[in-house]
Amino acid sequence: MKTTKLTYWISTSLFAAFMAFTAIPDLLLEKEAVSFIGHLGYPPYFVFFIGVAKLLGSIAILVPKFVFIKEWAYAGLFFDLTAAVYSGVAAAGKFDPMMLTMLMWIVPGILSYYFWRKKTAL
Repeated sequence: MKTTKLTYWISTSLFAAFMAFTAIPDLLLEKEAVSFIGHLGYPPYFVFFIGVAKLLGSIAILVPKFVFIKEWAYAGLFFDLTAAVYSGVAAAGKFDPMMLTMLMWIVPGILSYYFWRKKTAL
């Protein structure tokens, strides 16, 4: 059980930290974040919205309670990463191998979710 908890907290901390750090430029409406989102075809107001969603999702997966909210947070963060990859490919018209770096952050998210379910035996 100790290995399960340790793996859960390590993967969850990595995943939550990554998602929270990527939310900061969105929340601050930094020029690069707005430009990037615009390049993908999304409106400028989407930047702040997605930043808030990523930050709240990161917090939700770190809080031990609120099982229902945690399920939604995992789903939302997973959709954010997969949508970012898909949008990048669709906007470029071809696959850029650098988009795989986004996919690598899905791995700690999947591990976090898997070990959370395992340790809570839901």
